[in-house]
Amino acid sequence: MTSRGAGTAFSRKNYRLSTEPEKSKVTGIVNSRLLNDYLHRVFTNADGNQPAAAYRKHLTFQNLQEHLERLLAEENGSEDSRDQVAEGRLGPSTVVLDHTSGFEGLLLVDDDLLGVIGHSNFGSIRATTCVYKGKWIYEVLISSQGLMQIGWCTLNCRFNQEEGVGDTPDSYAYDGNRVRKWNVTTTNYGKSWAAGDIVSCLIDLDEGTIAFCLNGISLGTAFDNITRGAGMAYFPAISLSFKESVAFNFGSRPLRYPVEGYRPLQDPPAADLVKACKLLGYLKNVIHIGIDVTEGKLVEKDTSMWQLQGEPTVLITLAHIFNYFSPLMCKVYLVEDVLMTFLLSILERGGAVDAHPLIQQLLDLMWLLMEEYEVHECLKQLLMSLLRAYRFSPIIPDLGLQIHYLRLTIAVLKHEKSRKYLLSNVLFDVLRSVVFFYIKSPLRVEEAGLQELIPTTWWPNRFTKEGKESKEVKEESAEERLRRRAYERGCQRLKKRIEVVEGLQVQILKLLLNNKDRGGGEASRYIFLNKFRKFLQENASNRGNLTVLCPPEYMVCFLHRLIAALRFFWDGHKVKTPAALNSEEAYIPPQLFYNGKVDYFDLQRLGGLLSHLKKTLKDDLAAKANVLIDPAELQAVTMDDLDEDEESATSAAQRPSAALAIGGALARPGWLSSPTLGRANRFLSTAAVSLMNPRRPLGTLEKIKVRTLSVEQRTEEDIEGSHGNEGLLLGRPPEEPDQPITENSLLEILDGIVMMYNLSVHQQLGKMVGVSDDVNEYAMALKDTEEKISRCPKRRRDIHEELLKSQKVFSEKLNHLSRRLAWINVTIYSKEKMQDIYWLLRVCIRTIEHGDRTGSLFAFMPEFYLSVAMNSYSALKNYFSPVNSMEELPGYEETLMRLAAILAKHFADSRIVGTDIRDSLMQALASYVCYPHSLRAVERIPEEQRISMMKNLLAPYEQRPWAQTNWILVRLWRGCGFGYRYTRLPHLLKTKPEDASLPSLQKPCPSTLLQRHMADLLHSDRDLAPSFLNSVLNQLNWAFSEFIGMIQEIQQAAERLERNFVDSRQLKVCATCFDLSVSLLRVLEMTVTLAPEIFLDWNRPSSELLLRRLAQLLNQVLNRVTAERNLFDRVVNLRLPGLESVDHYPILVAVTGILVRLLVDTDVQGAERATAVLLADPCFQLRSIQYLLGHAEPLALAAAAPATDKRHFSLHTYTEYISAEELAKVDKMLSHLSEESKQAAATTLPTSEEDLCPICYAHPISAIFRPCSHKSCKACINQHLMNNKDCFFCKATITGVDDFTKPPSS
Repeated sequence: MTSRGAGTAFSRKNYRLSTEPEKSKVTGIVNSRLLNDYLHRVFTNADGNQPAAAYRKHLTFQNLQEHLERLLAEENGSEDSRDQVAEGRLGPSTVVLDHTSGFEGLLLVDDDLLGVIGHSNFGSIRATTCVYKGKWIYEVLISSQGLMQIGWCTLNCRFNQEEGVGDTPDSYAYDGNRVRKWNVTTTNYGKSWAAGDIVSCLIDLDEGTIAFCLNGISLGTAFDNITRGAGMAYFPAISLSFKESVAFNFGSRPLRYPVEGYRPLQDPPAADLVKACKLLGYLKNVIHIGIDVTEGKLVEKDTSMWQLQGEPTVLITLAHIFNYFSPLMCKVYLVEDVLMTFLLSILERGGAVDAHPLIQQLLDLMWLLMEEYEVHECLKQLLMSLLRAYRFSPIIPDLGLQIHYLRLTIAVLKHEKSRKYLLSNVLFDVLRSVVFFYIKSPLRVEEAGLQELIPTTWWPNRFTKEGKESKEVKEESAEERLRRRAYERGCQRLKKRIEVVEGLQVQILKLLLNNKDRGGGEASRYIFLNKFRKFLQENASNRGNLTVLCPPEYMVCFLHRLIAALRFFWDGHKVKTPAALNSEEAYIPPQLFYNGKVDYFDLQRLGGLLSHLKKTLKDDLAAKANVLIDPAELQAVTMDDLDEDEESATSAAQRPSAALAIGGALARPGWLSSPTLGRANRFLSTAAVSLMNPRRPLGTLEKIKVRTLSVEQRTEEDIEGSHGNEGLLLGRPPEEPDQPITENSLLEILDGIVMMYNLSVHQQLGKMVGVSDDVNEYAMALKDTEEKISRCPKRRRDIHEELLKSQKVFSEKLNHLSRRLAWINVTIYSKEKMQDIYWLLRVCIRTIEHGDRTGSLFAFMPEFYLSVAMNSYSALKNYFSPVNSMEELPGYEETLMRLAAILAKHFADSRIVGTDIRDSLMQALASYVCYPHSLRAVERIPEEQRISMMKNLLAPYEQRPWAQTNWILVRLWRGCGFGYRYTRLPHLLKTKPEDASLPSLQKPCPSTLLQRHMADLLHSDRDLAPSFLNSVLNQLNWAFSEFIGMIQEIQQAAERLERNFVDSRQLKVCATCFDLSVSLLRVLEMTVTLAPEIFLDWNRPSSELLLRRLAQLLNQVLNRVTAERNLFDRVVNLRLPGLESVDHYPILVAVTGILVRLLVDTDVQGAERATAVLLADPCFQLRSIQYLLGHAEPLALAAAAPATDKRHFSLHTYTEYISAEELAKVDKMLSHLSEESKQAAATTLPTSEEDLCPICYAHPISAIFRPCSHKSCKACINQHLMNNKDCFFCKATITGVDDFTKPPSS
């Protein structure tokens, strides 16, 4: 601005020099007549009229100050009376919350004493001022929609952790969470409130009534005939539960919804308000009136294009105005009521924000003519007022209010000097700018105008048994089609309006990410970068302290706007630098994770703690990345950690115990609390009042590690690099291509976006799906009710009327929910939002792939990259459908395959040490193989990786989470096994349907390709198969034994005469052991089918032993499950909740599948060996095999003759699940075993007890141990040596086993 240099002589400190006579001759000051006319036009009287030229005083700059003071003093005499104490009110004139004695429980109070957060079960607090006469009002800004009771109480009310405002006599409250009013008793009243609403509390002590308003709409009189008289005065008061937060406005700011006849508890600054309005009028006159020096006259100017243009006359005039205006603009009431209103009026003319340069000119003037501290306070209060107005504006159909406030925010932030000040000192610090990127969801769709916007509602009503929308779309009726299309049109109208708001929010971020505004210091982007990192640190480090965290619903919106702004700058850089990558190919280079340029706080790395990695991988860092770790630094890090531990232990010992419950809340409590969004610096506690003056200064609690401070102090050169300095990209590994990616600062923002998703965005995406689930449930209920109405007999009018009432309730609820769902689908689950999450998924995949190539340095990558890759895929698959389908995304198949490759490789990666992340990878892979499209992606990864994955899955089950591994193998087999083609178990079909999207309820989709790899590995690797099968048999033995033990306890509890409820957790563990046993049996069936020679080729060293162990376990399972009226039978018949999956079918068909494969589907020699081993097992009982086909024992049949209605289990009854061919094989197996068992019984010679194995007493002695010469059968010693090398008897170490043959007796 041209006048800035010249105008410094007229700053408020020096401009009075111009009142000296000689200064009037300064070049550029107009002649005295024109100046007189100009000043009289600018400084008009209060009525706006000017006296006639002959009667008015001649004005010059010498007497202007005196004239201005006289104008401002007019009418102030009448205002002085208002400063006296108003009748009917007692207490300080400035009304705040009583933080010294008027509270109960634990509370956090903001530094302005107007915002409060609950920090205990039910804390209460009242104001410092009370009223006993007249009509009074105050407002409460609701920041969270939980349990609160807001209203009035007297001094005599005594509250505690259970009883608050409204629970005692002479206290009255409104509770919008439960939609009730409270005065000892409670009744329904009002409407439900939501975060972002404003509650007005009105008391009329002349009539004796109390009423409430919600967003300016009266809820009606809540209480009448309240107690009045001598000694009765009412205080504003609130009780609120843990984490809930509000802010009060007693009149320190203009009331958002004033009510005629009611006064705010705190009087407005009336005299200052009059002065500010007059001075603003004079300022407007300066803008309207121009001086034409050549013609010597005054002219009207177009205000929208006004510029100062270095005119000394105008500048000195403005300096006089600002001399009085500046101090007033430090007061929040005047900023909100005068300045903000004026600036908003400038933008009301419409058009783009750029079309209104006047706001930029006014901000230039403020920086020129106001003291620095005044500008700072004014801008701070202006932005806080804008944020409050944005956050607490009601939703209206065109979102006009939100758009209005965002436009002014953009106009202010367009001013470079103002933007940098706000970014450095206000945004992310005092005021949390993240709120500007949030679009709140209306709970009350009627007030939001969604009924007008979406007049026709619609919801899907074609459901399967599982309760999900049917994939087979039936022909919808013409009426249904019209409704759906009308609903979709309404959703499109809503989307267009919300996109306007989102566009403005992205504009704000584009201003904050500007890296070209280097005038007067650092560019905005680098200030933003350091503040953003600090914001992430707070949210990452305080995950247990909910008062400090940014609410996840804000994070979701912030993430999407930040992605839009980031991609704008990323692609803009690509245009200027063609060699760089475009945003579709974005990734984070691996050197960011180990060169120390970006702070990851204390977040876990894939290889463990950073200090540990620096020690163990320092040689790799030096060799691969040319990064040297100073030994002194390593020692300093270790000592720093020790100091921190000691310091925290000391502070814990010093602080009262109640303080420990709040963690770091003393130093940085909740910003989401008060809409003033200031830091809460008072922790109120009736239990530990000493916290008001802690023994240790508060500042020490905010101790930040040295490395974090160095990040805050980084300059543009440290980030972007220059003259050979690579900045953030220092230490490029040889595997990383030497190609520019984008500006380094954008890489750090992208890294922060990934971290944000991990912190809370994913959980929030999952939470909001609940509305869609509600719609489905109500739609099913409505359909069910309509069917009942159609079947209801005409004579039962009473039932018919009740059903009609239910139908009406369900329809109204669906109308409400479908409109709310439309809002949520547009703001959270729209196609554009889905593409953002998909882009983030691809960024993570590319980052992991690049990191993986660096070898051992991959361990430096933070764990959250793998978490976000898995979670974002899960969100795309589960949360965005059926509104948007993942299959429509570009490159979907390739992305699916690349993610499959990551899961397949890293679930057993030795570089990853964290058990949680390893478990997550295993679970993600288990879920992946349940769905056909993702299983096919696993099959498309390179063959080498597939084989490696299968080899890792077949590693022994000890020392790792084997249940998930087993689940994966079972899913690869399901659909191929004997009677194993079901989705839900046969006996569960009639029970309550479950969520059909669950992995366990997917239709069988076996992978023959991966089965073939498994078979090849078991064939080729002679050591792999025995160790794997030994571990599977061990786990089966454990799981089934645990299951039998538990059902014994359950049976005993059920048989007791007294009512004895079995612990639900015990039932759940019991069902889990049963499911594990079934799945382990299925893996054995899979192994026997794919590689039968492991058991039947006795040239292999462990084959006979494995076959004997398998036969032993199968016989045990069969005997336990098939015995008539046995334990298993009785527990199954109890049908206990929690044991639904426990039934004969799943376990018996799994065992049958193994037996059929060994005895029928094999060659003659194999069948003979399997038969011999099975019959040789002492536990074998033929009746167990007969049980499978419903052939009960003759004795059992005779005993059960009276109960003819009892049905015996038989595989023949499951013809839908078991094919005729399979049943024929079971018949063949039974006849084969019957014949063989008869022959075996006839040929078996009696064996002397002395010749039997002393361990199992089932087989003759056949082995002798070296060196101790003890004996047993081969089966027992071979099984023992798999897990232990000590002798059964003497504990000597066995060095060898020889065959033993009993010498013939002499």
